[in-house]
Amino acid sequence: MALALALGRRGLGRTWPNPAVGALVVKNALIVGRGWTQPGGRPHAETEALARAGGAARSATLYVSLEPCSHHGRTPPCVDAIIDAGVARVVSAMPDPNPRVAGEGHWKLAEAGVTVEVGIGADEARRAHAGHIRRMRDGRPHTILKLALSADGKVALSGRRPASITGEPARRRVHLMRAMSDAVATGIGTVLADDPQLTCRLPGMHSPVRVVFDAKLRLPLASRMVASVSASPVWVVTGASAPQSPELELRARGVQVLRVKEAAGRLDLLPALKLLAERGVTRVFFEAGPVLATALLKADLVDEAMLFRSPMIIGPDGIDALEGLPLSDLTRSPRLQRVAAEAVGVDTLEMLARAVS
Repeated sequence: MALALALGRRGLGRTWPNPAVGALVVKNALIVGRGWTQPGGRPHAETEALARAGGAARSATLYVSLEPCSHHGRTPPCVDAIIDAGVARVVSAMPDPNPRVAGEGHWKLAEAGVTVEVGIGADEARRAHAGHIRRMRDGRPHTILKLALSADGKVALSGRRPASITGEPARRRVHLMRAMSDAVATGIGTVLADDPQLTCRLPGMHSPVRVVFDAKLRLPLASRMVASVSASPVWVVTGASAPQSPELELRARGVQVLRVKEAAGRLDLLPALKLLAERGVTRVFFEAGPVLATALLKADLVDEAMLFRSPMIIGPDGIDALEGLPLSDLTRSPRLQRVAAEAVGVDTLEMLARAVS
């Protein structure tokens, strides 16, 4: 099951709206087929593994990181392929929270005489499929907040001038995190201050959809994100009252503009995230400045936090990580628990996470 989960992670960021599943066909203690969900969500991991196993799948065991689908979509149900292949036993990490499945896949297999075992590797599977679970149960994507912090808890120089806080190994890790997300998001303040590209620049890795939260539609046409829209999509989430003329200009350049309601002159983040989920997004990686990071925290929309801590000191004139809040409101939040920490070059990565039930 650990290998099935590892195979599934190969698809993270590329299979949405479907979950990134991994599967193995094992017979006589030998792996005879393996598969993972392919880009765009099809084919599914199970049919990939069965195709590679061929006739060896008969009387074999299939290990899969999520319950096989039982409904007709763009392809026939995976349970039909499993039964037709003559698989004798299915070991599934967890039930699929999708109401179109929700145990029916396991039930149909059992009805066909296949031995079904559920729950092996369930904790890791819930972490691996956190985006799918969140979208199915809460109607929004799983959100990951990344902050690069100096030793004294600052994220920028005075005047919101950008600073290169972390080293190259940490920057490479961030690029990998981008590639494993469906979308990478930031606020208009960060765009205006830093003009980031937010692409993944690791060899052979893809770049996710880039999302800008921009209530007044101030995204410059000359920004690097707009200039590179042909390389990876750019979506702008703006307010219902934002002006129309910038929208027309952005759309003419290939940028998609999504409008949501506002609250006290700012975007209402939960409806904004639900709008992304409606478009299939399951995991959003936020590289946010203090204003957006604080808004996410106050709205209880931070599911994971990735804190890259640098040994450098910026000083008291630097910009705090959170707008008007101490960093401890994030690091000591009762809703987030410290799950791991590791060295990344000279920096330290601290990981916090919300429990996924």
